[in-house]
Amino acid sequence: MSYKSLVQQKGNAFIEERRIACHLKVIVGASVQQSRPRGGTDRVNAPGCAAGATGSTMTRLMLGRTLERICKAVLLLCLVHFVIMMILYFDVYSQRFDQIFSRFNNGRNASRNGHHYYYNLSRPNATYASYLATADQLLPTIRPEGNHTPPTTKPIPPCPEIPPGLVGRLLIEFASQMTMERVQKENPNVTEGGKYTPPDCRAKQKVAIIIPFRHRDNHLKYWLHYLHPILRRQKIDYGIYIITQLGEETFNRAKLLNVGYTEALKDAEYDCFIFSDVDLIPMDDRNLYHCYDQPRHFAIAMDKFGFRLPYAGYFGGVSGLSKKQFLKINGFPNEYWGWGGEDDDIYNSPCGDGSFPWV
Repeated sequence: MSYKSLVQQKGNAFIEERRIACHLKVIVGASVQQSRPRGGTDRVNAPGCAAGATGSTMTRLMLGRTLERICKAVLLLCLVHFVIMMILYFDVYSQRFDQIFSRFNNGRNASRNGHHYYYNLSRPNATYASYLATADQLLPTIRPEGNHTPPTTKPIPPCPEIPPGLVGRLLIEFASQMTMERVQKENPNVTEGGKYTPPDCRAKQKVAIIIPFRHRDNHLKYWLHYLHPILRRQKIDYGIYIITQLGEETFNRAKLLNVGYTEALKDAEYDCFIFSDVDLIPMDDRNLYHCYDQPRHFAIAMDKFGFRLPYAGYFGGVSGLSKKQFLKINGFPNEYWGWGGEDDDIYNSPCGDGSFPWV
């Protein structure tokens, strides 16, 4: 081998060694540069190739950071857009709900206060008369809603002839102490004056129950205690009238019954009248307290008489007559003072045509 070729081989080997060293230093320099803080001075640059490798690394880093910022900005814009849309959505629907509930509240307040809901009584010097004076100006601004139909009330059916809630034979006892407070608690649906109307059906008759009374408070409490539930189960539209005779003179039952008939008609349009003693309570709720085509005797079997009539033609205790029947016999006779007599007179009284329909 010649000297020239040897020198050329050594030169080529030296160049190759420099290339390897260049690559190694580029790798070491890049790692050192990434681990150092920005602006450091420990940068290793190999001649010829190290500067190009470091520049490409920085370019990639800057590109990655730029893309990261763009993605964050896009996400932030999406979040802001979503929040704005939700605010607008709830704002629109809250206005609709406010309109609905304001209409409901205004209508309810108007019905409670008894005047138009636009009228404000809290205004200074405001009076209801001044509101009425301006009512003509307010009414034209109120327009009925389109396609609005008033609610229809379902017609109440007639009450059945034989109510389904009857229980039959009853246990009647007078051992427990009875008070008017207890009677009121037991009958919350009975209104003042002893009146009751079936809520679920329309009664065929309106019945007035008339009781001649004097110094029988204890009997009256038990009578009300038992009769109110019985009459409600019978679906009777009724009112109870206690007719009291003052003083200590001889009792006149017939006059009290006539007074009860007259006073009851002043209170309501009754078409059936039940005349009952205060000490007689039905032992079976199937004994319906309403009027029939003929006068009705309800006390045909009393325990004190061995559940049979005390005598033939007995018509006392509890009897029922319609308004037409009562007028036809001209009421009870007023001449009978003391016990008995008036019921026998009624039993034997003809109905104007010589007949005795209740015999």
